Amino acid sequence: MKTIKLLFAFALSATLFTSCYTEVIVDDYNPAPQISLNQLLNSYELWYVDINATKGYGETPFLQKAFTISFRSGNVYANNNIVGLGNTGNGFGIKVGNYDAYDMILDVYHVIDGFETFDIYQIDNNTIELYNPNNDTSYFLDGYQRSNFDYDFVFYDNIHYFLQEYNAWEKVFTSNYGAINEFDNENFLQFLSGGNDSEFRSSQDPKGTNVNNLYWDYTGLYGVGNIAGNNKLKTLTLDYDYFDNEYFELSVINDGRIELYHNASGTAYEFVGRGYIQYLKTTDSKGKSVTTEKMRKYRKDKVENPRESTRVL
Repeated sequence: MKTIKLLFAFALSATLFTSCYTEVIVDDYNPAPQISLNQLLNSYELWYVDINATKGYGETPFLQKAFTISFRSGNVYANNNIVGLGNTGNGFGIKVGNYDAYDMILDVYHVIDGFETFDIYQIDNNTIELYNPNNDTSYFLDGYQRSNFDYDFVFYDNIHYFLQEYNAWEKVFTSNYGAINEFDNENFLQFLSGGNDSEFRSSQDPKGTNVNNLYWDYTGLYGVGNIAGNNKLKTLTLDYDYFDNEYFELSVINDGRIELYHNASGTAYEFVGRGYIQYLKTTDSKGKSVTTEKMRKYRKDKVENPRESTRVL
């Protein structure tokens, strides 16, 4: 009887060992399938360009302009403007070029900026790195679906760009309450893009004057700030040297209309945007395409990029 028990135990141990060995062999020779680069790029409808995370000293113009990038059936779409964000192109923005994706390389053919190539690295489940070997600079993109992307946050977090997306803002309303003050005489404002992104101009020309014919009486600096507890209400400071700074509460009525509440006098003004600027291309008087100059400049300190590409281009 003892001999039978020993033989049974041996047979059972051999069966368990064989079972485990077979499972290991299956795991070794059947690795989990991996998605292609094209599938990765299409796994999210929107890729938010986290401009502050950029590493390197170079700039890739079309990424520097974009708030979001989308890759759809060989076409590249971008939200370059705050005006219309979430509505333009059903949330994708406008078409800006084409792309090829192979291995872990992305080639983009931009309609204005031309050809750019990138090495792609997947950082985590919804973050990818686009490394441009031509300028040794990496951009980091966070993936979202349109249904869970916070368009409002991006809009209000970039109000200074929103102000720059019109050639001028014309005063169309002044409240009948509030004390008389110097700003009552200002009928047009302009917020300049490029340079240090902090210059504004003002004009006292009569309301209804064509934007192209405005005489700008004053050029100064401006700043936009946050108000604690209300991310949709901002502060706007206009630096008028000749009668001190003017302080306002800035609220957005819609994509083309803002209200400025003048704190010192208690007066409310409404301005309407004139001459919308779409940041892709414009045309000159001869119909020739001209690249616009707007660039996002959040990066206060550019940092070195540890990537060193060995790919032959």
